[in-house]
Order: sequence, then structure tokens, then C-alpha cells
Amino acid sequence: MTILFGILGILLLLAIAFIMSNDKKNINFKAVVIMMAVQIGIAYFMLNTSIGKTVLNKIVNGFNKVLSFGHDGIAFVFGDLSDKNYFFINVLMMIVFVSALLSILTYTRILPLAIKYIGGAVAKVTGLPKIESFVAVNSMVFGDTTAIISVKSQIHKLSANRLFVVVTSSLVAVSCSILGAYMQMVPAEFVLVALPINVFSGLILSSIVTPVTTEEDEEIDVKEMIPEKSLFEAIGNGALDGGKVALIVGAMLITYIGLLSMVNFAFDAAFGMTFQRVLGYVFAPIAFIMGIPSNEIVRAGSVMGTKVAANEFVAMLDFMKMIPKMDHKTVGIVSSFLISFANFSSIGIILGTVKAINGEKASLLAKMGLKVLLVATMGSVLTGTIVGLFL
Repeated sequence: MTILFGILGILLLLAIAFIMSNDKKNINFKAVVIMMAVQIGIAYFMLNTSIGKTVLNKIVNGFNKVLSFGHDGIAFVFGDLSDKNYFFINVLMMIVFVSALLSILTYTRILPLAIKYIGGAVAKVTGLPKIESFVAVNSMVFGDTTAIISVKSQIHKLSANRLFVVVTSSLVAVSCSILGAYMQMVPAEFVLVALPINVFSGLILSSIVTPVTTEEDEEIDVKEMIPEKSLFEAIGNGALDGGKVALIVGAMLITYIGLLSMVNFAFDAAFGMTFQRVLGYVFAPIAFIMGIPSNEIVRAGSVMGTKVAANEFVAMLDFMKMIPKMDHKTVGIVSSFLISFANFSSIGIILGTVKAINGEKASLLAKMGLKVLLVATMGSVLTGTIVGLFL
């Protein structure tokens, strides 16, 4: 029955996107079908076949091995404190190491070329423009703001619909620089499965809501992604950027968790129920159509609501405590849902990024900010629902 509800949930998401569409005649249904097929194929292969599970396990083990090298650096700097499971030291400091690795792969052109050609392949298969496809794939590696900055020379050319697709697809993704942090909080296999599926979730729903064509397509210049002049400069900049991200995430967690605790106290005093419990009931119907067992939809909904209202780290910290007591299917669906930047705080960050590039486009984006967040959140729901079909 949960599989049936999951299928109905996917159809409902597509129907809602169709109703929201501002240009129904130009929706590329062929592209939608192809991308849905790719998503389902990825999820089935990685979660339901012996070869796929073996590949996924090897990837997870590979990531864990790489993270172990980062732990060596953390242990050297923090000594015995690294063994005491402090969140800032063991989770946030890993962002510094992974960010430096990404910077090395960027300087050597491995990642830029891979992103360019994978994005080009996505564009050819789906019929979507290269810019939109490139940003969606780029976001999977570098996150929303960096992906948008990488096409800053093209931002001024984008129509309202194209800007919507670019921003929405970037919000459904996450940055590989913080994958190490995620993988220490929720099961690593679901983090890795959600990454490629997110690429298509954002493109599917945003291209239905705001259809685009390839008439004004542009070429991608990978040189714009490589600002450093030497390998050591790349390593240094990557480490410093990672340190900034770690401090920003830490500051946001202090703020959001403190505010959430205060709001929970106020709600409990006034209504006899915490704010997160209220979010649980609000998101429970969504959790239900995603295929989550009915006895866990309120708790799962609480985590999902917290993620949208605050951010994925705040939600993961709560979810970590629930995982041992939850059904494997629920863990997989919620974990996959959490692997995205679709939340209120990210809208402000994206808006600031676009404003720094082009004020006119930022004003345009500000008018459709809530719609972007809604569709991006629907993208996260789609990812979680597809993963749930194979658990």
C-alpha cells in the first residue's frame, strides 16, 4: 500500500506542477517522461539490484575512506577532542577538508569538464537548454550559489522562466563540500542516491511550472569555474572557503536551534504542543503520500517541516535521534528528502547571489521567491518518494 501511495504521490506532484504552469502549451512532456525514467532507473539500480547495491557500497566505502584522511587532519589539530564526538569538530570541520579536495579537482579541470559534458548529455537527452542542465548538474557538486556564479555571464540573458528553472533546480541540490557532514548524520547510501535523483527532480517540476525552450542556448565556458592560478592557491582557497562554510553553518545552527527552542517553548505554553509537533501534523499528509508508514508520518513530518522552516542540518540533528526507532523505509525517504537546500534561509542567500550579479534579475527573482521555494520543496518530496518506491 505504501508503494501505491508513493506512485499516487508522484502523480499528484506532477499534477500540481501542471496546474501551476504558466505556459502549459510549451511543456516538454517527452523530457519529463525521460527524466522520470532516468530517476526511477537510478533508484532501482542502486537500491534493488545486487550490482547496484555493490556499486553503492563501494562508493560509500570510498567516501568513508576519504573522510578518514580528513579525520587524521582534524585529530592532529584538535587532539583528544576529536574522539569526543563534538559536532563542530567532527562534523563541521570535515567541510574544510572536502572543500579543499573539490578545489583540487576543479583546478585540474576534472570536475568542470565532467560537469560540462554531463550537463550537455542531460540537455541532449531531455531537450532542455544547456545552461539549465549545466546548473542542475553543477549544483550537485558545488551547491546553489557556486553553480549560479559559474554562469554569471549568462544571467542577464535569462528570461523569467529560465531564471526560475535555474534557481529552483539549484535549490533542490546540495554541495559535495558538505556531503561528509551529512554522511555522519544520516545513512550515507541515501545521501549518495539522492544526489543524482535531485538533479532531475528540480528540472522536472520547474520545467513544467515554467517551460523553457532551447532557442537561445549558449555554450558553457569551464574557465569561469577555475579562478586560481596554481594548485597551492586552489588548495588554500578551498580550505579557506570550507572554513567559512563551516563557521556559517555553525552560526546558523546556533541561531536556528536557539530560536526553534524558544518558539517551541512559546507554543507549548500557549497551545500545549511544540511548534515542531505542529509542523509534524502540517507535513503528515505529505509524508503519507510519500509512502511513509502511517504510524510514523507525524514524526517524519516534523523533521520535514523543520528542514523547510530552518535548514537541513537542524532537521538532521533531530532526525539522528529518531533513526534507530524508525522503519527503514521512513529513514530512507526522510533522509533523501533532507538532502537539499530547499528552505527559507536559502532563498535569501540565492537572492543575494543573483543581486550581486544582476540587480534587475534579482528584483525579478524576489517576486517569485516563495514559488521557487514551493517548487524546490516539491522536488525534495519527489526525490524522497522515488527512493521510497524501492525500499
